Amino acid sequence: MGLFGRTPEKPPKELITEWSSKIRKEMRMIDRQIRDIQREQEKVKRSIKDAAKKGQKDVCVVLAKEMIHSKRAITKLYASKAQMNSVLLGMKNQLSLLRVAGALEKSTEVMKAMQNLVKIPEIQATMRELSKEMMKAGIIEEMLEDTFESMEDGEDMEEEAEEEVDKILFEITAGALGKAPSKVTDALPEMEPAGATAASDDESEEDIEEMQSRLAALRS
Repeated sequence: MGLFGRTPEKPPKELITEWSSKIRKEMRMIDRQIRDIQREQEKVKRSIKDAAKKGQKDVCVVLAKEMIHSKRAITKLYASKAQMNSVLLGMKNQLSLLRVAGALEKSTEVMKAMQNLVKIPEIQATMRELSKEMMKAGIIEEMLEDTFESMEDGEDMEEEAEEEVDKILFEITAGALGKAPSKVTDALPEMEPAGATAASDDESEEDIEEMQSRLAALRS
């Protein structure tokens, strides 16, 4: 602690090292999240195959929509990693500038990347903190408050999802059953006798709800 109880500002090189370390930590967290979602996806695929064998069309559609949400979540997480790589590259450039000019400089590339990263719910808290520190250090300009708003999935799932659901069901059931439905409204092949499936209906619903909860938790 410095004079009058104020903490002295850290040297620019130390700031860059800290920022880079925090970003790498968030990237590792995103990698883990992607792996967790992918593991859940495999379980959902198996459940779709089981439901298809039992002729549970509605169950297949619900699970296929979960697959769509999960795929979109993974795509966003990979995009976040790419943005963080851009910031890390910007930090390396800042170190080079520091050696030559002795000071940090504004970076348009880092500014653009941070504007996108502060909107990602999974890493928002850390990115907000880093952006404020970078603003104070003069690397990026002050961000407007609406920049910090989270990105919402404003897309209307239904229309787009129907085609995607058909595709997912085709891919997953084709290998297992030999014949895949061309449309979700088609009857699924190889239905088991009603007596064989009735007892497991309640269990299936519980399993689906549990999977949906796990996937939602991983995406949030």
